[in-house]
Amino acid sequence: MLKVLITCMWLLGAAYGAMAHATSVVFLNPGMSTETFWVSYAQFMQAAAKDLGLDLRVRYSERDAHTTLAQAREALQGSSRPDYLVLVNEQYVAPQILRMAQGSGVKLMIVNNALTTDQVQLLGKDATWVGSLVANDEDAGYLMLTDLLRQHGQLAPGQSIDLLAFSGVKNTPAAQLREQGLHRALAEHPEVRLRQLVYGEWSRQRALEQAAQLFNRYPQTALVWSANDEMALGAMQALQEAGRVPGKDALFSAVNSPPEVLQARLDGRLTTLVAGHFTLGGWAMVLINDDAKGLDIGALGGRDRKEALFQLIDAAQARRLLQPMTPVDFRALSAVGKPASYRYPFSLQLLLR
Repeated sequence: MLKVLITCMWLLGAAYGAMAHATSVVFLNPGMSTETFWVSYAQFMQAAAKDLGLDLRVRYSERDAHTTLAQAREALQGSSRPDYLVLVNEQYVAPQILRMAQGSGVKLMIVNNALTTDQVQLLGKDATWVGSLVANDEDAGYLMLTDLLRQHGQLAPGQSIDLLAFSGVKNTPAAQLREQGLHRALAEHPEVRLRQLVYGEWSRQRALEQAAQLFNRYPQTALVWSANDEMALGAMQALQEAGRVPGKDALFSAVNSPPEVLQARLDGRLTTLVAGHFTLGGWAMVLINDDAKGLDIGALGGRDRKEALFQLIDAAQARRLLQPMTPVDFRALSAVGKPASYRYPFSLQLLLR
């Protein structure tokens, strides 16, 4: 009996020890805790962390860079440091956090907005991170304008078409890359006249106010390009308040896939939708899991990765994304036990099955 009791106590202790030593992760979420995109982003991360046995804690900055830095300082210099810190280079905060992390023993993973070339050069070899994972933001910007033009239809010879563009926060790599994609498409289509590009700072209200003025200034606007969903919705509202019909009097594009935007895509008010990068945090959890288990994730496709996650969302896919999400087997995506030739199959298609 005593032997059985000792064995049970040993097993309980082993189980407790395994739980106590679960790899801990803190995610510095740059968005609002009420912002659909960043909440769904964190939920997908939590699903991945749970499946992989990671201990994930999410901290929202409420779109305040000073708060992000304070949260980073607490995580890196506090008494209970995580094993990994996941951050976004929103408003160029990454270099300061990388400097803070030196000597902390905490490993860093960068998602969504990687370091710029200038930042890498300025930091030098002293600042290190486990890896970075971003989406094909430049392609997203390009896809939106080219699809808007396809949906509009061919113009007569010599005819031009007016475009307004709403970008995000100016000092954010993702916004800059989406703008680059827009300008690449513009270079291929000289018939498109970009009347004005403004920075809506990812905000629906700000874009609404900007668009109200711009539609008055440029009444012939037929195409509206937006670097996220909230700004597109704000611009659409401004057009409606001006007595015009989104999807008919002007065609709109957007990035991201919350229910409100998916429904607008189905209703035809939103003509072009690009989505897929809300999955980045979940895929980052797979990389962290494998790094924590001793795998060299750099040998499995590179340390700094750009994944082709953005794709155009048609009506059928919008309808599918409005349904309950297909459970993802994150453990099956791990490279543990896979051959050296294995490459992570990160894709929105894993959720559209």
